[in-house]
Amino acid sequence: MRSDALKKGINLGGWLSQFEDQNPRHFDTFITKDDTDRISQWGFDSIRLPVDYVVLEDVDHPGSYIQSGFDIISQCLEWCENAGLRVILDLHKAPGYAFDEQDKNDFETNPVKQTRFVNLWREITHRFYSIDQEILAFELLNEVVFKDWRIWNVILERALREIRTIDEHRLVLFGGNYYSAVDTLGDLPELNDEQLLPKFHFYLPLSVTHQKAYWVPSLLAFDCEVSYPGKADGLGEFLEKHPDYAWRLNDEIDAAFNVDFLRRRLAPAVEFIRARHSALHCGEFGVIDRAPMQTRLNWTRDVVNIFRELGIGYAYWTYKAMDFGLVDSQGNIINHELIDILVG
Repeated sequence: MRSDALKKGINLGGWLSQFEDQNPRHFDTFITKDDTDRISQWGFDSIRLPVDYVVLEDVDHPGSYIQSGFDIISQCLEWCENAGLRVILDLHKAPGYAFDEQDKNDFETNPVKQTRFVNLWREITHRFYSIDQEILAFELLNEVVFKDWRIWNVILERALREIRTIDEHRLVLFGGNYYSAVDTLGDLPELNDEQLLPKFHFYLPLSVTHQKAYWVPSLLAFDCEVSYPGKADGLGEFLEKHPDYAWRLNDEIDAAFNVDFLRRRLAPAVEFIRARHSALHCGEFGVIDRAPMQTRLNWTRDVVNIFRELGIGYAYWTYKAMDFGLVDSQGNIINHELIDILVG
């Protein structure tokens, strides 16, 4: 698969990752063939398939792999191939690491967990070796947050070496530290491998994209509607009273949220492409459903236009429910214009 083949995709969040119940009914019904067919008919060319390691490996028996989990992925790959969709298999959570449980993670400092991660990628590569390289790409790990980004670089290179012992030509994606932030792209290692695709996630300004998000304490407490284009009125006064939140939101105080703001915040991506002569992919972006619909439309339109201008492929977060979905939990379309923006 060429590194620029993944142009306009969508995530299947909430299916094999971040699910409430790990049971067959959920896996059989949350996403079906009808969904992948519809995604293709809308005009998307790819999906990003987030998968938690617990779907593939027995938590209580490290190294014991779960056939049913691999079977679900195989079924999805068949649906997608028939629908003309490429797939990014994204390991969303790994042994000792979950992007949304930072206080519980020990992956960065635990060599045993790191070896399990590498071994899991060996197993994944072996199991899906026969899948056409034009259909399937791998993504090493979702939204790493390490105290020392250099440790992540060592681990990702180790996992890549293991993959390459089996599959020399599979496209592999990987992002930088701090939730795959655009600002950390420059810390990624320069590797002598033509089948690599660096990636980032983009949810800026956070006070727009995650306004009133129940899992972001600062914005839940701020509890204000923020429009795009617009400003986060009252944010400065709020942070004066809650200085513990300032580190994440300081640069949004009195900022005018518009296309110029987006271009400034995406400048590290532009510099990365220029300096590395590399393709680049945005694996997640979107605006929460608690924002006004016009804000969701305006922000998404501007971001997509910039991505297309820069030649950056993307995968919107997300297809179904999960606070950002294009369809609700019953599969009903939220807004047709939002889909039109994403597929052009």
